Amino acid sequence: MNKAYRIVIILGVLGISGMLINAVENSNTPTNNTDPNTKSTAEHYEIKALAIPDKMMFCKETVPLNDSEVYERIDRELLVNTYWQSNGLLMFKRAYKYFPIIEPILARNGVPDDFKYLALIESGLQNVTSPSGAKGFWQIMKATGKEYGLEINDNVDERYNLEKSTEVACQYVLASKEKFGSWTLAAAAYNAGNKRISDRLEQQQVTNYYDLLLNDETARYVPRIVVVKEILTHPKKYGFSFEVEDLYHPVDSYQVRVDTAITNITRFAKSFDITYKELKNLNPWLRERELNNKTRKEYFIKIAIKD
Repeated sequence: MNKAYRIVIILGVLGISGMLINAVENSNTPTNNTDPNTKSTAEHYEIKALAIPDKMMFCKETVPLNDSEVYERIDRELLVNTYWQSNGLLMFKRAYKYFPIIEPILARNGVPDDFKYLALIESGLQNVTSPSGAKGFWQIMKATGKEYGLEINDNVDERYNLEKSTEVACQYVLASKEKFGSWTLAAAAYNAGNKRISDRLEQQQVTNYYDLLLNDETARYVPRIVVVKEILTHPKKYGFSFEVEDLYHPVDSYQVRVDTAITNITRFAKSFDITYKELKNLNPWLRERELNNKTRKEYFIKIAIKD
């Protein structure tokens, strides 16, 4: 490398470093703004560095915060999820509505309660579709859903049935836990797949998620779950302020057993004094305007209780 070119690079780095040092030194120095037409964001809004908790856990498995690379991953997710305030507040609102449905299913299957936060980061607790075709709150692929017994076709897609899809997610997680012996690796495998995690563990000759070099999505996956758990557990600590009435509440409903076809769901809904929209919102697994049910399968359809 040319000597003069090296000098330019060094001076450039020193210049950037000097700017950063000056910024840090001056960050707490008040400014006297005499121009009334000039507005300062700092007068109204302050972006603070966040303190990482001394100890963080996922399913009673310790996050190694003494590892600087892991610490930085946690710090990134804490900053992103704290300062993306609108999304954060929506997480609280939806969790209040849907966690009471998810929690008892996890408990009944022996899956730690922390996995409810996995559903939250997967979908934001919405019936979304990923670019790869995964659907529902738990983002289940078609092949996986069918493997675990879900009905998936144009007429009925039980990946959109929260209770049934949560059962499938539990079975998948339990199988991964059996394979890897770690809830943390089981969570990572939910994102990357059991085979990919197995291959990476073997290739890199390690046994711990936090020791693996992974693609960015899977490397961020567990830290994001851990951080969302931290924020939702301590809302005021991270600046989220709300009352119970601000949150989304479960819709009171009862179930109707059906073992025949429904030729017109609008008429079916009206027979229970609810609208088509109300019925479909409570039963998003019904994908069309009728239920074919050629095999006389037993379904349970939720009906909203009117005030």
